[in-house]
Amino acid sequence: MVKAKKYVVKNHFRGLPKREDFEVVEFDLPPLENGEILVKTEWISVDPYVQVHNPFHPVPYDQHSFQVGTVQDSKNPNYPIGSKVVSYKGWCDYSIIDNFENGTDGFDFGRVYKLQDVKDLPVELFVGTLGMTGVTAYCGLLEICQPRAGETVVVTGAAGAVGSIVGQIAKVKGCRVVGFAGSDEKVQWLENELGFDKAINYKTADLRKSLKKAAPNGVDCYFDNVGGEISSVIIAQMNKYGRVAVCGSISAYNDDPEKLPKATILQPYIIFNELRIEGLTVNRWSNPDRWPKAIADLSEWIRGGKIQARNHVTEGFDKLFDALIGVLTGDNFGKAVVKV
Repeated sequence: MVKAKKYVVKNHFRGLPKREDFEVVEFDLPPLENGEILVKTEWISVDPYVQVHNPFHPVPYDQHSFQVGTVQDSKNPNYPIGSKVVSYKGWCDYSIIDNFENGTDGFDFGRVYKLQDVKDLPVELFVGTLGMTGVTAYCGLLEICQPRAGETVVVTGAAGAVGSIVGQIAKVKGCRVVGFAGSDEKVQWLENELGFDKAINYKTADLRKSLKKAAPNGVDCYFDNVGGEISSVIIAQMNKYGRVAVCGSISAYNDDPEKLPKATILQPYIIFNELRIEGLTVNRWSNPDRWPKAIADLSEWIRGGKIQARNHVTEGFDKLFDALIGVLTGDNFGKAVVKV
């Protein structure tokens, strides 16, 4: 019998999550039945949506997220011992899985998937750039913003998991890329290592003047990860028929939902420049054609050196809460993952 541990969310968060909002529960896993597999977790994804989803789940609930693990025991011939799998089992160190992909109806968060052949690429990329994060960036930018070579693309949260990939894809497509981030160190990383044409520290810069200087011909595409006043500033400088993909609003995730900050009104800019603003969740592209194509292209760009897939690694199952707080306070460079 295997003893397992999992994080259970006990409370709805009030502002930034607190340690006492979680409880680590130990429990015994039952013996495997026919068709089931036992998976030992190796890597767990840590994402801002942990906070976004919290109010919509009755408490208590098991904390969900993607993870990569190794099959330790199996009563399913398609998943032999030693297989690497991706699942949505969340913050646990062992799990029993009986729901598998069928290969016909696309990606389903409720099922387990064998890792694709990534050759020399790190397996933890499958909870990041070669998983939900990368597909969000790839499809959100290419399907909604549809950038064309020579256009200017602006991304907020540019040093984060999604934003850093969005900017690099835009460079692959021949665009001028401007990113906003929260420290000078992140600005240097975006410009010197990821190839952004310009990065701006939103905490110290004059947003309007800095953006005007970085994008003198206006903004064609905006990938919005943060919301708030910075988004109003960017949208006010967009060109005719500009496109906006709204992926998140992390600037307000830690605020009281009844006292959210106010931002400059957007309607005049939207109307007179005939902007198209569209929200996105990655589920839209969980079909057997789009998801694998995104992973294939991202893998090729990583191998070819066109995209850097940086992971912000925290070690230890007991450090999952700390890793989450780091994400929500902007400590991470790239994708936050925990090595169990």
